[in-house]
Amino acid sequence: MAGPDPRTLEALGLAEAPRDHPLSYPGKWPQTSGLLDGDRLLPLKRLVYEDRVPVVAVGSNACPAQLRHKMAEFEVSSPIPMVKAMVTGIGVGVSAHVSLTGYVSASPFQAPGTVSELFITWLDAAQLAVVDASEGVTTPTGAYDRARLSSEDFRIELESGELLPGAYVYVNRRGVLHDGSGTPRGHPGERPLLTSLLAESPRLRELFGDTPEEFCDRARFDRALCARGTRLFAEEGLATASGLERYIRPR
Repeated sequence: MAGPDPRTLEALGLAEAPRDHPLSYPGKWPQTSGLLDGDRLLPLKRLVYEDRVPVVAVGSNACPAQLRHKMAEFEVSSPIPMVKAMVTGIGVGVSAHVSLTGYVSASPFQAPGTVSELFITWLDAAQLAVVDASEGVTTPTGAYDRARLSSEDFRIELESGELLPGAYVYVNRRGVLHDGSGTPRGHPGERPLLTSLLAESPRLRELFGDTPEEFCDRARFDRALCARGTRLFAEEGLATASGLERYIRPR
């Protein structure tokens, strides 16, 4: 009798999605490149897919469980190649908005010379449409736009050493949060981030409570409260431009 499949997300410890567990954001990322095929993460046969669109994931889009959740919502079942890459010129910051799913998400910012280990998700047309929709690209009030990073300003190196001529990334329309000096702050994970934000802002505590758990519980699916929290970031002067706005192309 065959034993349990060691390649399932459950067996790999990758089955928890931030959409269901906000404090786990950005979720667990794979240790290696792989092919997300339903509930399994399989070995890849290649790292480049010319018939697909390369998208740099800086937050939960590198979490297989989150991707599986998004695709299932739109009944898209085709496999997704997830390839590790070293990306030079991008830092992982904090979105200047409160997500309806109950967390404050990650967003990229331009950081010349900074090297980040991230994932490239190679998306087909249907998958790209799903992720665009989930990020709000297709709506005027959505949180993100999709920007193209060219090799002229950003270096994207795959595990093989191959360099990509470009890739896309989702850029928050409201910018990113800064550290008090105008420099974008990094995203340390949801619990430490919310602990810090709540400690720094009495007005944020009035809206969302004193603890990360309270924040997530109150924010989750409360559209009006999330909008108030987003406005508060701007009103308190906590937001700054990501530097990536100029790479956004009109749709």
